Amino acid sequence: MKVKDVFAEGGRLSQALPGYEPRKSQEEMAEAVMATLADGAEREDGRASLLLVEAETGIGKTLAYLVPALLSGQRVVVSTATITLQDQILKKEIPLLEKVLEMDIPALCIKGRQNYLCHYRWYQHCSNPQSSLVEDGDLKKIEQWLAVTESGDRAELSWLPDRSPLWPKLSAQSNQCLGGDCPESQVCFVNRLRKCAGSARLLIVNHHLFFSDLALRQAGFGEILPRYQAVVFDEAHHLENVATNFFGKHFSHYQLLDLIGDLQRQAESDLPGDESDTLLASSRGLKVRLDIFAAIFPVQRGRFPLEPLLEKAKGWQEGLNGLLQGLSTLSEHCFRLSAHGEIWNLFGDRALLLHQTLAGIVETDAAGEEYFIRWFERRERTVSLSATPVKVAEELENCLYNAVQSCVLTSATLTTGGDFKYIQDRLGIDEECKKMRLQSPFDYKGRTLLYVPEQGFPEAAASNYMDMLQKRIHDLLQLSRGRALVLFTSFRAMDLVAQYLADRLDYPVLVQGTASRHALLDQFRECNDSVLLAVASFWEGVDVSGDSLSCVLIDKLPFEVPSDPVIQARMKAVEADGGNAFFQFQIPRAILSLRQGVGRLMRSTGDRGVIGILDIRIFSKGYGRMFRASLPPSPVVRDLTEVQEFFRTER
Repeated sequence: MKVKDVFAEGGRLSQALPGYEPRKSQEEMAEAVMATLADGAEREDGRASLLLVEAETGIGKTLAYLVPALLSGQRVVVSTATITLQDQILKKEIPLLEKVLEMDIPALCIKGRQNYLCHYRWYQHCSNPQSSLVEDGDLKKIEQWLAVTESGDRAELSWLPDRSPLWPKLSAQSNQCLGGDCPESQVCFVNRLRKCAGSARLLIVNHHLFFSDLALRQAGFGEILPRYQAVVFDEAHHLENVATNFFGKHFSHYQLLDLIGDLQRQAESDLPGDESDTLLASSRGLKVRLDIFAAIFPVQRGRFPLEPLLEKAKGWQEGLNGLLQGLSTLSEHCFRLSAHGEIWNLFGDRALLLHQTLAGIVETDAAGEEYFIRWFERRERTVSLSATPVKVAEELENCLYNAVQSCVLTSATLTTGGDFKYIQDRLGIDEECKKMRLQSPFDYKGRTLLYVPEQGFPEAAASNYMDMLQKRIHDLLQLSRGRALVLFTSFRAMDLVAQYLADRLDYPVLVQGTASRHALLDQFRECNDSVLLAVASFWEGVDVSGDSLSCVLIDKLPFEVPSDPVIQARMKAVEADGGNAFFQFQIPRAILSLRQGVGRLMRSTGDRGVIGILDIRIFSKGYGRMFRASLPPSPVVRDLTEVQEFFRTER
């Protein structure tokens, strides 16, 4: 079977789906993916065949890579940024393709270990007399679920809160896995999953799990995924940030508190009185050392470079040495307790790894200074330290492009100003890579407007900007009759606008943080005239078709905070290479974020609405034309009366 047999007019998709209209761009993308997979299988230079595809909303990119992946005969990993897309692939696209291709598709969704229940930890927790009475009801529900579940995936526990304090005590975390020594290994959900993965042709994972697997392979600690020939990254604009996390080092207050808590619970159930008392005293002493170390850091919340602190913080070396010594002592103590069970060796390993990670962050040599940016983050009750690679291109070259036959990177937003240069530079992709840019088939010219305030509206840095922003958002929401997603670049701006609208708007106003993301989106869809105010994660992944979303408003061009230590380091690296950090780093990143936000409006051919960007820098600054060149071809208006007329004509 060939790709065109599936996508062409009169092909299998047309026969299986009433009303299906073949899309030339979808077929072109599928052919390009197929050619990339075939090329990768034949290459002898040891480097992956690479394909970059920007496929805007409406192309149907998911089917465009799934069909060639299945027809190739190779084991292919599909890596996504969101659980939503994973669920869509597994529950919607795969059943459809089984019907269309007339074949059973051995596909498997693999999540991180923390998503699965560990039988050993379950029995340990249930037998602990200290188990909270508050948890009794939840424990009974989980016991009933365990009798019927085949996967052990916490996603099946819809009633369990996202931040449940119970689940971390039961989940199959790698740092507590007993491996072959576990008495529950025969029924282990993770072991079952791995066996199934060995026979699956299509593995669906998220970016975090994929890079966790790469990092393990690089360090020589085994692997999570079975061997595969090709990988498709959907939502590939997230790759640099995710790769950064896994190729860096991270030590947090919580990691050590978590270890101490686990030790104390295990000691109470495993150890005789004298040994338990000794270990508990040792762990309490380590907690004191941790508190002393954390107190060295400034109380101001935020993310800051570590270097200035190392130079001037009083008591730094003493506090660090005390904590490192405490971790070393605890590790040795745990190893000596191994006669009481393999779990104590795991505790020893965890303490040793925390020691090595902390030492690795604070004792980076001169060569490492160029590769890593060292920084710390202070939150209300905790401190974390990180060493983050300034560039991940070299790591991707070694661990990914030279270790897989084919690699496809796709997203609705990969270009800035119409080219792939930014994403290629950040991900270390050379000019020989094949590239495709497929524009949305949606009728932006006929069904949308792009509204930007008139000349004279204050710029984002002006003292009266917030006052004018609040009033203008209110005016636009009156014209759109609610039905709007309002995206902000800061929580402060969102909260101020929410307060302003509270007594002035006749439509329901939903605000991020007042309920879960899922609950807010459900309410927004169901209430036809509501307004949803949000930041951050709502800029992408929100898929609301129809009248409920007829207006997307964005307060400012989404430039990142330049004081963030990682952003600062990357800007300096661009300047050191002779570039201009503002034009080559900050603007492209802001463009990609803006395109994601704008993309929330048109989700189907029948959608219609207004995109409002309430930042006149898009016209008043020279760089504004780069943003304009990256936006959909919507007619631009700068007068509210034209917005009023647009909404009047839909009635």
